[in-house]
Amino acid sequence: MVIPPILARRDAAGFWLTVLLTGIGTGLGASALTELLELVQHTLWSGNGIDLLQAACRAAAWKHLVILLGAGLLTGAGQLLVVRLSAANSIDITAAIWFHAGRLPTLRTLGSAMLSILVVGMGASLGREGAPKQTGAVIANVMSDRVRLSDEQRRLLVACGSGAGMAAAYGVPLGGALFALEVLRGERALRFVLPALLTSLIATGVSWAFLPNAPTYLIPPYTGTLGSMVWALLAGPIIGLASVGYVRAVAWVDHHRPSGPRRLAASAITLTLLGAISIVFPQLLGNGRDIAQLAFTGQVAPLLLLSLLLLKPAATLLCLGSGTPGGLFTPSLAIGALLGGLLGVPFAHAWPGTAPGLFAVLGATALLAATTQGPLSATVLMMELTGQARAFIVPMLLIVALATLIARTIEPRSIYDARLSDAEVLKRQRQRDPV
Repeated sequence: MVIPPILARRDAAGFWLTVLLTGIGTGLGASALTELLELVQHTLWSGNGIDLLQAACRAAAWKHLVILLGAGLLTGAGQLLVVRLSAANSIDITAAIWFHAGRLPTLRTLGSAMLSILVVGMGASLGREGAPKQTGAVIANVMSDRVRLSDEQRRLLVACGSGAGMAAAYGVPLGGALFALEVLRGERALRFVLPALLTSLIATGVSWAFLPNAPTYLIPPYTGTLGSMVWALLAGPIIGLASVGYVRAVAWVDHHRPSGPRRLAASAITLTLLGAISIVFPQLLGNGRDIAQLAFTGQVAPLLLLSLLLLKPAATLLCLGSGTPGGLFTPSLAIGALLGGLLGVPFAHAWPGTAPGLFAVLGATALLAATTQGPLSATVLMMELTGQARAFIVPMLLIVALATLIARTIEPRSIYDARLSDAEVLKRQRQRDPV
């Protein structure tokens, strides 16, 4: 069975019913996971009514060590428990879509999602979007089994469910749909676009019943200038090269994760080390949303930009390499904001007139586009996350295009291909870009 592009087909009812149920289930799941993350943060960090960064700045040094040690022990024990609960092998969402017809081990994937939310809420330097994405993918897979959809339909719906999880978690319906198509599925045909749009739209609409309908990042009304376009021409290739190094580092640490009982020691040591460093640099805790917000508004001093640009990627890679589950979307966005902000410092002295925060916004979008190899989805996601971009869309598109072109020319792998072997990456590339 192919993807039914219209309703007037005999096999269309089951497919579109699955789209509806996947959207509803993903919206509810993303809302529950977001509420759980906030509950963990507020309970452990005493941050009721304030963000994680403010709570961590006020917390005593011993709390940093104790909470992160607890997160490390929970990670190790949770990973061992998840393995025991399900005999099925762990399958990454990207690998499931491309090489397993979208099939995922239900219990193991949901267990990993729950563990991810808990440890990110405790301060692990990874993204919170991983859990809603996994939840949406699992719901789509289970619904596909119930309705007995074809492998091709299941593959698409798992991508749609994963994108809908991101859409519901951040309130970005169009960006989530494009992410599902451009980054996960690799195609934007009309028969794929409609299911992706509907799944993300439904999931986001459901989540708005429980979560605030507001931009994730609040930025001033920036305006694109001639200086920002010149900076985009200069910074685009630099960010593209930085993206290549970051993607390769993600792939390397992912392939060298500890296994078996070593997971407990590795995660405990790594996250305790993160807790110790966070006493001085609390900005390293969590997914990076707080420090990105400060960078987007030009509130980070140059020396701190440089320090965090070195430490934030290291913290994220250490957490990932220790086996800690979590996403890479928001940490990558934060790293791009730091890099863009830092590259903007000397340029602002040589060519005044561009707001410092705009460099961070453009850098974040460019790094996100280059590391995911999704230029359209990254651009739309940033527009939805900030609630604006029309005034500076030209330098944004310019830097996104340059960074993605450089990155994709050198490295075919994205951060979401990290678990794939070289042979699988080559196979996927041939499927996506046939000669």
